[in-house]
Amino acid sequence: MSIFSHPAYDKHEQVAFYQDAKSGLKAIIAVHNTNLGPSLGGCRMWPYADDGEALNDVLRLSRGMTYKSAMAGLKLGGGKAVIIGDPRQQKTPELLRAMGDFINTLGGRYITAEDSGTSVEDMHLIGEHTRFVSGLNESSEHGGDPSPSTAYGVFVGLRAAVEHRWGRTDLNGLRVSVQGVGNVGFRLAKLLKEAGAELFVTDIFQDNIDRAVDELGATAVGADEIFDLDVDLFAPCAMGAILNDDTISRLKAGAIAGAANNQLAEERHAEVLREKGILYAPDYVINAGGIIDVYYQQQGGYDPAQVKEHIETIGTTMQEVFRRADENGETTAHVADRVAEERFGHEDAPKKTDSAAA
Repeated sequence: MSIFSHPAYDKHEQVAFYQDAKSGLKAIIAVHNTNLGPSLGGCRMWPYADDGEALNDVLRLSRGMTYKSAMAGLKLGGGKAVIIGDPRQQKTPELLRAMGDFINTLGGRYITAEDSGTSVEDMHLIGEHTRFVSGLNESSEHGGDPSPSTAYGVFVGLRAAVEHRWGRTDLNGLRVSVQGVGNVGFRLAKLLKEAGAELFVTDIFQDNIDRAVDELGATAVGADEIFDLDVDLFAPCAMGAILNDDTISRLKAGAIAGAANNQLAEERHAEVLREKGILYAPDYVINAGGIIDVYYQQQGGYDPAQVKEHIETIGTTMQEVFRRADENGETTAHVADRVAEERFGHEDAPKKTDSAAA
């Protein structure tokens, strides 16, 4: 199958492949759209089952970044990078420096940052070989790490979902299942715990589960069991495509609001959720806190109060998406897509701008 006929290909501007035999690097960079500015998106390292899985992931993720930045009101395009390999066993300084060489070949069309399987420290190593790296501003609130801002943005959007679904502004006693308690998921779980929620967690790494149980008093459940719990809200914070025909049929939650990218296995699953009465917070809207943080790091003169104020607009945007979906009898995913496409100039978007909260 060619790139142009790939199911996840969405008129991407550029897809680049790179292999460095000396370091063992195998990586892909996808630039989806640069109408609003240079493409910015994290560099993910993951032990993909095969090259096809990696390609599918980078195409879906880069498209999501275009929509995410547009909905967050940022002058950025969408891009993403994936490194094929186990970050706990195969990551080396040589591999990361080679990734910097790869990023440099795109001449600034793509700017990288940390993502699943990479860290701020890794970005410093990549940055030794390219200047097109972000999330390194040590004067920022978390030393350049955008994951706390991602978690906070999801928390803000989750509260908006709770208010819309149940008409309440507090989270006390809310039963929440969190799938994935890594950098972002654990921080989200901590915010939920502080707000009085009851937590149920799972993760592919036992040490992440143990931390959530020991430090937050969460209840650990099996990886597959997470879909069958009788909870109020499900927060996916791991990998994508976890909302599919099988899992949706098992969910008992009234709302879904989490940090994972590309949660819907297929676009049609947004309608399946709507028909089941489950409120869905579109992932690229609710998880934009990290890209907002990174954007302000790039601008210079980082002001934590200004960043937090911008992140908190995620709640307003979510409420607007929910309202319009109700009024028009549409899925929240369709409403968000339409607004984002109008903002970044998608060729299929309506010519007349349909306003929504920034």
